[in-house]
Amino acid sequence: MKLGRDLAEITAGVDLLYRAGLSDGDVLDAEGLIPVAVAPVSPRRFRDWPEAEAAISALLARIPGEAENAQREGWLTEMTLSLASLARMFSGRKLGFAERLRDQLRVTPAPIPAAFLDGYRAELRDALDDLGYRSGDLSTDVAAWEESIAVPSEEVLPRLSSLQREAQARSRRLVFDIGDDWISPEAVYDKPYAAYCDYPGRHLWLNLEFSYTLADLKHLATHEAFPGHLVHLARREALVARGEMPLDGAQVVTNSASSALFEGIADNGIELLDWIDGPADVAGIALQRIRSALRCNAAWMVFEEGASIDEAAAATAAPSFQSTKVTRRRLAFLSHELRAPFLFAYWCGDHAVHEFLKATRDWDREAVMRTLYDEMHTPTTLAAAAA
Repeated sequence: MKLGRDLAEITAGVDLLYRAGLSDGDVLDAEGLIPVAVAPVSPRRFRDWPEAEAAISALLARIPGEAENAQREGWLTEMTLSLASLARMFSGRKLGFAERLRDQLRVTPAPIPAAFLDGYRAELRDALDDLGYRSGDLSTDVAAWEESIAVPSEEVLPRLSSLQREAQARSRRLVFDIGDDWISPEAVYDKPYAAYCDYPGRHLWLNLEFSYTLADLKHLATHEAFPGHLVHLARREALVARGEMPLDGAQVVTNSASSALFEGIADNGIELLDWIDGPADVAGIALQRIRSALRCNAAWMVFEEGASIDEAAAATAAPSFQSTKVTRRRLAFLSHELRAPFLFAYWCGDHAVHEFLKATRDWDREAVMRTLYDEMHTPTTLAAAAA
C-alpha cells in the first residue's frame, strides 16, 4: 500500500506544480492533471520540476522490490513512467505526439488500422440491413436510420434520465450496487465536450449544442453513469475508504496510463449490462466505434502528418457519417496541450476492455467485474490479467 500512497502524493504534487503555471478561465485548464480525487491526498510539495522528476525516478526504482504482486508491479511501473513523461512535458520539454501516446497514455502510437474500420462498417451494414435500411448506400442508410431515432431537443434530458434509470437497475444486478447514488442530467452550452460526468457535484453535463439519437443517449447513460464513470468512481471511493484499494486508485489522472481503462470500461457499458437488445444496439455500438477510431486518425493527421484541424475534420467527416461542422466540434481536445492525445484513450480503452471481455467469457461474472473495477489497469496489464 505504501507505493500506492507515495504515487498518489507525488502525482498530487505534480498536479499542484502544473496548475501553478496555468492561466485562469479555460474549462479544461481548470481541471488540472487530476480532475477528480475520491479521497484526500496530501500532495508532495515540489519547489521545481527537477525536484519532482527526482521523486518520480526514486519511486520508479523502488517498484520491482516493493510491489505486492505482478499486477501491481506492472500498473505502478506504467503509471510512474507515464507521470515521468507528463512531468517532462510540463517542465517545458517538447514531446512528439507519438511519444506521448506511447509514454503517457501507454497505447500503440499509430493510426487505427483500416481492418478495424472495415469490421465496424460490416457490422453496421448487417445491422442496418436487419433494421430494413437497404438502399445499397451505407451513408444514405445511416442518415435515414439516425433521422428515425433522433430525439427532439426538449426531450433529450428526460429521455436520458429514463435510460439512466434502466441502466441503474441493470447495474445493480449485473455489475455493482452503489445504492441510490445518481448523477442528474443537466444542459450546458459552449463546452469542448458532448457530455461530462461531474462526480463531485453529481451532475451529468450534456451539451445541447449537439443533437442526439436514442443510440447516443443509451451510450451516454451507460458511459457517464451506470456502469461507467459514476459506478467506477463510487466503487473506487468505497474501496479506498475501506482500505481495500491503495490510495493511487483514488485519483483520475488526465492523459495518463490510467485513462484508457477509465474510458474503456465506460465505453463497454452496454455490453457490461447485457443490454444489446437487437440490431439497433449493434448499429449504435458499431457507429460509435467508427467515429471514435476516426477521431484518433484525425488527431494523428494533425500532429504527425501536419494537417490542420479543419483539414482533418474535412477528411474524416464523410467516413464518420457526420457533417464537417460536427466532426470539427468533436475534435476540440486537439487544441488543448494536455488533452491533445486523449481521443486515443477512448478507442484504445474500448478495444482493450472489449478484448478482455471476449477472453474471459468463461469466467465468473463477479471475477470479471472485480478485475475491471477493483484493480487499476492499463491496456497491457488488463491483457495480462486475461492471459
